[in-house]
Order: sequence, then structure tokens, then C-alpha cells
Amino acid sequence: MLVRDVMTRYPACIHLGADIRRAAELVSVSQISELMVLDHDDAFVGALSEGDLIRAVLPSYDEALRAGGSLHDAFGDLSRKARDLADRPIDPLVVRDAITLRPDDDVARAAVVMTEKQIRRLPVVEGRTLHGTVARSDICRAVIYHA
Repeated sequence: MLVRDVMTRYPACIHLGADIRRAAELVSVSQISELMVLDHDDAFVGALSEGDLIRAVLPSYDEALRAGGSLHDAFGDLSRKARDLADRPIDPLVVRDAITLRPDDDVARAAVVMTEKQIRRLPVVEGRTLHGTVARSDICRAVIYHA
């Protein structure tokens, strides 16, 4: 079975230059943990995960505790930092050397890569054209329906 047979054809995307607030909104609304990032010509550039967004605004918990703060204080710092960074562009957070699949790759290859690298969703790219994404759930569905 090929990646093209199981991929999601209309993935959640965002363009370079969008701000962190917009990325957080898309992750929240789409309930997908990875956004595919495109340039202004709609060419694939990389990926942006909810983890990347959280790490960007996350204060150091250890630093807060060393300063005598609490977990509640750290959450307040998180909120303040998120507000401060919300209007900044996502560009520095984008993983530009993302691992990708091709539409003609075997689903087994996708499963191995995702398991070994602990990745939940991979972009399906040919050249610089994004064709879709493959998630772990897509692979599970393929196994169930084709077993």
C-alpha cells in the first residue's frame, strides 16, 4: 500500500510570515498538532508543531522555582510571554529540514520512520509541492481496513 492511498489530502497549512497567534488558533481549531508551512508561492517550506509553539512561549520552570516562584507563577509567566510573542512571525520556529514522504512511498516506510523518530504526522511532498500528510491514525486505519 502506498502513502497516496492513506494520506490526508487537505492538511492544515499556514504561510510564512503568519504570526504565532494565528498558528495557535489553527492548531486549536483544526485539532491537529502539526501545521504544514508554505511560502507565498504555496511551495512546501517545513512544519510547525504545537510543541514548537509551546516551547517558544514556555518560561523556564526551573528558573521560576529558583527565583522562589510556584507553578502558578510559572503559568502566569507563560501567559505573559505568550501575549508578548503573539504578534511575532512563526518563521524562526519552522522546522525547515522536516522529514518528508513521497506519494509513492510504501506505508510501511512511513510507519517505521514515524515510530523510530516519534513523529505523529509527516508531510507528503514531491519536489516542493505538498500533496498531503500521513498521521499515525491514517496508518492505523489502513491496517484495520486492509487486514
